Amino acid sequence: MSEETEWDEELDARGHLCPIPVLKARKKLKSMARGEVLRLLADDPAAVIDVPHFCAEAGHELLDSREAGEGTPLHSYLIRRG
Repeated sequence: MSEETEWDEELDARGHLCPIPVLKARKKLKSMARGEVLRLLADDPAAVIDVPHFCAEAGHELLDSREAGEGTPLHSYLIRRG
């Protein structure tokens, strides 16, 4: 996935620990249309495991997962609603 990938909604879950980032993403995705893309920002170290697992279990597509900044725990996830 390229850096220029666009998203429809953004959710900033920084400062929240497991399972809050995934619970917030689930709630946000429910309000979105099928095929729309959510950009999730999370700094919880467990999110690198939790977010891909959530996507697989809930039928959403994880388009991209990357560090959002060098030397920071912040990760950016692009999730297409299934």
